[in-house]
Amino acid sequence: MIDLNHIDALARRLSDLVPPGLRESREELQATFKSALQAGLARLDLVTREEFEVQRAVLLRTREKLDALEQAVAALEKRPASDA
Repeated sequence: MIDLNHIDALARRLSDLVPPGLRESREELQATFKSALQAGLARLDLVTREEFEVQRAVLLRTREKLDALEQAVAALEKRPASDA
């Protein structure tokens, strides 16, 4: 779902922001940042772009069907009771 290369790159950038005095433990900090990022992203209920687009298409088709049904009901409601 989430590209781990992006998480690695972000963890590296975060570890680069650490003051020079703490850089001895840079690899440890980078691993900690990576773990924290992965845990935070895992808690989010994210979907892939593909899943999103599929659901969007389903919703659009449903909206079209609903619009057609609303028009049919409106046409039926306009007809006199004797035609029904």
